Amino acid sequence: MTCHLQKDGMLHVVSFHGQHNHEFAPSPMKHMLRSKRKISLAQKAIANDAERSGISIKQTIELLSMQAGGRENLGFMEVDYKNHVHNERRMALRKGDGPAMMEFFHKMQLVDPSYFYSIQVDDDGQIMNIFWADTRSIVDYGNFGDVICFDTTYRTNRYDRPFAPFVGVNHHKQSIIFGAALLYDETIESFKWLFETFLTAMSGKQPRTILTDQSAAMAKAITEVFPKSNHRLCVWHIYQNAAKNLHHVFHSSKQFAKDFSDCLYEYEDEDEWLISWDYMLKEYGLTDNKWLHSIFDAKEKWAIVYGRHMFTADMKSTQRSESINNVLKKYLKPKHDFVRFSEHYSRVLVDKRHQELQAEFKMRQTKPILQSNVEMLRHVVELYSPEIFQMFQDEYMKIADCTIYKANKSDTITEYKVKYSQRIQEHLVKYEASTTSVECSCKKFSFVGILCAHALKVLEHKNVKRLPVHYVLKRWTQDAKAGSIKDYHGIDIKGNAQESIGKRYSYLSHNAREISTLAAENEIMYEHTKESFEKLMKELQEIRKKCHSNNMESCIEVHGDVTTDVLQGDSICRIKTKPTVGRPKRRLKSALEKKNGFNSYF
Repeated sequence: MTCHLQKDGMLHVVSFHGQHNHEFAPSPMKHMLRSKRKISLAQKAIANDAERSGISIKQTIELLSMQAGGRENLGFMEVDYKNHVHNERRMALRKGDGPAMMEFFHKMQLVDPSYFYSIQVDDDGQIMNIFWADTRSIVDYGNFGDVICFDTTYRTNRYDRPFAPFVGVNHHKQSIIFGAALLYDETIESFKWLFETFLTAMSGKQPRTILTDQSAAMAKAITEVFPKSNHRLCVWHIYQNAAKNLHHVFHSSKQFAKDFSDCLYEYEDEDEWLISWDYMLKEYGLTDNKWLHSIFDAKEKWAIVYGRHMFTADMKSTQRSESINNVLKKYLKPKHDFVRFSEHYSRVLVDKRHQELQAEFKMRQTKPILQSNVEMLRHVVELYSPEIFQMFQDEYMKIADCTIYKANKSDTITEYKVKYSQRIQEHLVKYEASTTSVECSCKKFSFVGILCAHALKVLEHKNVKRLPVHYVLKRWTQDAKAGSIKDYHGIDIKGNAQESIGKRYSYLSHNAREISTLAAENEIMYEHTKESFEKLMKELQEIRKKCHSNNMESCIEVHGDVTTDVLQGDSICRIKTKPTVGRPKRRLKSALEKKNGFNSYF
């Protein structure tokens, strides 16, 4: 067809030839014609999910082809799929990381109303630090936030900035994550902002103990923001630093490694520890060693003898953070922008939570084997999670090898000396009959949360058959997660909205697959199902339009307020405000539009 464009903008057809000027495409090749190729919305959704899950393009196409019954039925070519994936990535880059990040957080809050995030900006509107935590992390902190590990060594991200997860341990002795941050730097100001933001997200609940590596800026911020918390330094890092700074002593004497380890982990009396420390310095000619003098000044934060009264959930180092960092390396790549970084970080959370779910299932379906059929173990096995019960049982089985004798007695308290056969040291155990209270000099219950063999030996000696209730910490029990947790708005968290969406999607996907399998059996059922699907799609699109148009009105009518992003001081936070239709959020908009891209914010 030949056309001529006229002055009035209309086209005049000059000639037309109705015959085809090329060969017809053979039937096996029809699906390759451009006019026949289109990626459906459902296929795009699968493609986006696969991208977020780290599945390669080739593997995704193979899966879709298998579901469609062959590549000829797929509806698009491999190049179309690649173009779609790369176009999605380009669109994200075109937005700039700042706006894309805000869009990501908005989407998360739509499906998870208690989702918390905060962004610190400087006077020029440049983004400095970011913190975020989903509902499950907030709930986990409510249940297990008595001890946290905090570490900033992980930097495998596009911005080469410290990635700082807050890590804890659950009742199955598994690592859990309470929230995460991308920091601009590791200054006192950045740490203070982060810790204050973390407290806001967690409704002001301070941890009992915080484990970190050696950082003067971090220590200063912890002192100011967490005045009620015990700050402990990672013992493992202290030992590693000793191996570097004292390598000549480690190589020249095998005994030195044991003596230094004893100063880290052993001793129940502070005076005995000081004597042993001085002996070690003199014995190995280290009296003038500057590094040992420097760590001696902070001995209260790393020597176990000074921390036996502090609850640490049996953690002596930040190795749980280190293990989380090793897991992150499998999911996160340096080329990831913030949104992809966050999405793949979410995969880590999903995997960790699935492991906990498996442990919960196993706990509900099986019971640990008792090594001795006694009432104490029969009682405790019903209380503790399997992992904690095993720790308790290991302690209980030692009492047969413990010797005991009375050391002193007053009106209310009896003192015993208890010694485990494989150890030289004797432990002083105090017992009060009126309250069945028992206290051992090793203080295992204080820093781990379960009784030691020495205390259990005294209880057995006093014919106490069941574990006193005041020695059962809820956080170690099978029902550790029972009860309600409030979010930062003070509202009870009923459940994870994301889980509800997942359940709905799972149900619909299963039924759609069943219908499709049945309908494909013959032409009549296929045509009927096709018409029904087309009708249903139109109806759903109409319902969706109505929901979008009425969304603001219904939100105001039902809740009386809306949530919005605002600048609070030097941070962008998600908070509840009164509805103001059409009012521009000028400062936020200025901050986000000032520069195009997250990298420039840094």
